[in-house]
Amino acid sequence: MVSVINHDDQDGEEAMSVFVFDHVGLSVTDLDVERLFYARALGMTEVEESFEMPEAQVRSTILRAESGLKIELVERGGSAAQEFADPFDAAGTQGYFHWALYVADLDAAFRDLLAAGAQAVSGPANGVRPGMRFAYVKDPEGNLLELIQSPN
Repeated sequence: MVSVINHDDQDGEEAMSVFVFDHVGLSVTDLDVERLFYARALGMTEVEESFEMPEAQVRSTILRAESGLKIELVERGGSAAQEFADPFDAAGTQGYFHWALYVADLDAAFRDLLAAGAQAVSGPANGVRPGMRFAYVKDPEGNLLELIQSPN
């Protein structure tokens, strides 16, 4: 998705800033476990970038799927986990609490993610928009993913 904002540049002329989504970042306890999960669950195997900072107890990698979908996994020693029972519980804590993915077949995607190690949070259900359906799962560390099937 591309977002364009018109604004005045330094010379007072109209200019545009273009924003294109790149990736989502996720703090994790075990980088290796989460890397394997996202490879199995979403086919994210191509490593775009990795780094380690042993002095800060940090390891990071950006995974990419063939579709272009990307996620950055960051492991930092001593980080604290968030635990949400459901999406509404998660909304009680400010900040990012889930990421959403469009899927062509919600029921199949939900089954595939469970088979890859995800936990069911809320099964496939009708959404607010006519024809839309959604479901939520948790990755092995409890991070929420929303699956959305659009009517089109």
